Amino acid sequence: MRAIVYDRPRHWELADVPLPEPGPGQVRLRVLASGVCGTDVHLHAGQFGPVYPLTPGHEIVGVVDALGDGVTGRTVGETVALDNMVACGDCAQCLRARPQFCAGMRALGVTDPGGFGEAVLAPAGKCHPAGDLSLEAALLAEPTACVVHGLDVLDLKAGSDVLVLGTGPTGLLLTQLLRASGAARVTVAGRTPAKLELAAALGADRILPIGGDLRTPDGYDVVVDATGAPEVLATGLGLLGIGGTLFVYGMTAEDATLTVNPYDVFRRELTIKGSFSQGHSFDRAMALLRTGRVRPDGIITHWLDLDRYGEALDRVGDPACVKAVVRVA
Repeated sequence: MRAIVYDRPRHWELADVPLPEPGPGQVRLRVLASGVCGTDVHLHAGQFGPVYPLTPGHEIVGVVDALGDGVTGRTVGETVALDNMVACGDCAQCLRARPQFCAGMRALGVTDPGGFGEAVLAPAGKCHPAGDLSLEAALLAEPTACVVHGLDVLDLKAGSDVLVLGTGPTGLLLTQLLRASGAARVTVAGRTPAKLELAAALGADRILPIGGDLRTPDGYDVVVDATGAPEVLATGLGLLGIGGTLFVYGMTAEDATLTVNPYDVFRRELTIKGSFSQGHSFDRAMALLRTGRVRPDGIITHWLDLDRYGEALDRVGDPACVKAVVRVA
């Protein structure tokens, strides 16, 4: 079968690799498509703990192609969305319901072969039926699960005035779910007019250009950074009201820094929170996609074949692209 294979940072090829056979408790998926996100760009650069040889791709939708011994509940020919995180269930963090910090964490597309190939092996229990969803919706299952976990961490108070910085896929998913979670107003700031208009269509109450005047009289209760840009994060700190929360959601470079005035944190009782990956949230993401609380409208803008993987990766930073997907089958 064909798959994207890295042997070191920034060096990949479209290679012929053996078709994997499922072991006990596993299924083999014939990959339909895999989404491309900022994490893939960091992995390309050797960040975020890649294990080589690496086939990336963690936002995976596929069709069950073969069953390993002991698999029940999955059927050959069934379309599924894949939860790529495989935790041990026994370490200290797993026992505290923090599987994303598992001491023995395996992640398809990071430590194990992922979805930028024609087939992938996965634990059967991590495959969520998605045949009732459009492919566009199913491809948003993993990023939506990450947003759901983020909202668990944020613990938003009803009636909050929220600013979302960034109009990429996660910014647009956050916009929809923050509003559904009880925010009184969701303001979205971004650099691309077309993406701001999409944010408005998906439920933003107000849209503003980053670089313009983002202030509000009493400051925001919550500022969410969905850009991963330190300079944008720094702007967010200054926009908080008393008792406000800066929510670090966008993935920054590993060596990025943010200057924080501790007196300001002390004097205004500010809070800084972060959200990493997803945990115990995939099933809720699927429910939100099924009920239409999360709409995929307009989010996937570019579909590229596997042999155009490099172009798909480049699209992540393209202002004309909201989200790119690698179509495999």
